[in-house]
Amino acid sequence: MFWKQLWESHKGRLLGVASALFLCPIYLFFGFWNMLFCALLLFVGYTLGKYKDLDEGPLIPWKEVREWLDTRWRPFK
Repeated sequence: MFWKQLWESHKGRLLGVASALFLCPIYLFFGFWNMLFCALLLFVGYTLGKYKDLDEGPLIPWKEVREWLDTRWRPFK
């Protein structure tokens, strides 16, 4: 019961951290700096999962970025 509630309320965070933990052993065997990269992967996975859980929208507003690029850069004027 507890695991089901945890999964329903924090699905994105759990998936983000689980995917980072899956990739971390690969980097842990290669040294200290790669271990720091592993910590960065954990942080990014947790943050992206948190955004998904809270339904705050995308981390990068792709529509605004595309509109800005369309106004700034027009390859075929």
